[in-house]
Amino acid sequence: MAADTSVEIFSNVLETQILQTATIVEQQLDAELEKLDRMDEDELELLKQRRLEALKKAQQQKQEWLSKGHGEYREIPSERDFFQEVKESKNVVCHFYRDSTFRCLILDKHLTTLAKKHIETKFIKLNAEKSPFLCERLRIKVIPTLALVKDGKTQDYVVGFTDLGNTDDFTTETLEWRLGCADIINYSGNLMDPPFQSQKKFGTSFTKLDKKTIRGKAYDSDSDSD
Repeated sequence: MAADTSVEIFSNVLETQILQTATIVEQQLDAELEKLDRMDEDELELLKQRRLEALKKAQQQKQEWLSKGHGEYREIPSERDFFQEVKESKNVVCHFYRDSTFRCLILDKHLTTLAKKHIETKFIKLNAEKSPFLCERLRIKVIPTLALVKDGKTQDYVVGFTDLGNTDDFTTETLEWRLGCADIINYSGNLMDPPFQSQKKFGTSFTKLDKKTIRGKAYDSDSDSD
């Protein structure tokens, strides 16, 4: 009888210890799982905070651009305004136009669209006949010409429609691609895949003006209608 009682007591003690050990292990596992869950939540919260900060920064940048005249295609009144415009914006596309040149109107249509899409870049236009000093300084002779200005320096030109397929029927996407090649806009397409229907027909070569070349004051028109 005494032996049976001792066995029962020993068995109860062993069972209790096993249950206590299992409980401790379970608690430790729960703690580890909870820790992992907290780490995941912390990481997600960190990513969320970073994204919010990025969105806030992007919104602030957008407002700054808008305050400087980005987001719309507009005419500036004088040569003096040109220097101020390019000074305050990193990327600027300036269309040197003439009222009597039909192809300038074609560019106006495409530039109006791109100005709204690429708010990171300023799009302006300036009457070449009212800015002789600037045209002489930038060696602009053919109208229309787009001067592509980055960090206050004119780094590239789109002269007439040669780089746009040499046709009046080029698409807005073609002009967008050309500006993307100059890194004057944030282009999301493939620069190695021009949006031409026929690359063989249109070609992909660019026309750049030699800044050292001395040019006359008279303007040549790239429009057949002049």
